[in-house]
Amino acid sequence: MAKFPFMNRALLLTLLATCLTVATRAQDAALGKWWSPDRDGQIEIYKSGNKYFGRLIWSKNPRKDTENPDKALRSRDLVGMNLFTNFNYDADDKEWVDGKIYDPKNGKTYSCKMWLTDNGKTLNARGYVGISLLGRTAKFTRVE
Repeated sequence: MAKFPFMNRALLLTLLATCLTVATRAQDAALGKWWSPDRDGQIEIYKSGNKYFGRLIWSKNPRKDTENPDKALRSRDLVGMNLFTNFNYDADDKEWVDGKIYDPKNGKTYSCKMWLTDNGKTLNARGYVGISLLGRTAKFTRVE
C-alpha cells in the first residue's frame, strides 16, 4: 500500500462523500407533497437554506385566513401560505425540530416537531405549547 498512497486518499474521499450523501438524504427525506390528515389539502415541504418549511399548495375548499388573530391578515388566501416554518433537522433523533405550525382552523401557531414513519410514507407533525408532551400529533400521508 505504501507504493500507492493516492489509493488511500481516494478511498477516504469516496467514503466521506458517501457518508455526506446518506446524511443529506436523511435530512431531506421529508421534502415533497403530503396529504393533510383529512385529505382536504396538500402541503409541500421544501427547504430554504438549512431550514424546512411547508406551504399549502392545494385545498379542496379554498378559503381565506378568517381565523387569524391579526385582523389585517384575515383576507389573505390560505393556499400558498406557509403553515410549517423554520424547522431544523436533528440528525441524532432523526426529526425536524424547533419549528412552528399554524392551524388555520383556529388561527393559532404552535411549536412543532416532525418525524417520518412507515418507511417515509407518513409525516407526523406534533404541535404543542410548552413541552411536546402537551400536544397533538397530526399524520400527513405522502402524495404518490
